[in-house]
Amino acid sequence: MKKGGVITALILIVLAVFLVVSARDVVDRFNPLVPKEDVFVRVNKPAKPDQGRFKYELTGYNAEGKKKKVTFTSSIQLPEGTYLKVSAKGAYTENYEKIAEEEVPKGIKW
Repeated sequence: MKKGGVITALILIVLAVFLVVSARDVVDRFNPLVPKEDVFVRVNKPAKPDQGRFKYELTGYNAEGKKKKVTFTSSIQLPEGTYLKVSAKGAYTENYEKIAEEEVPKGIKW
């Protein structure tokens, strides 16, 4: 009987780890310990098609100048060179907005 309980516990642990790794953006979205921050990005590569949308995987910088990777989708293809302010919470991207180059914090170097 004890072997069955140990095996069940191991299976549940493996499934929980798989869920956290595969659905990290969902976990980050609802985790109150993950802070929300703005990440400034410049579109510097074309989007990948993603179920009728355009998927961007870009590297940007937060207001303190730390590098952050963000992934988001858009219903329109954004032209290269477009500056964006992305509201991110860990791996989850809440939204983005186009900004002018002058609105990017001064300490960020592309």
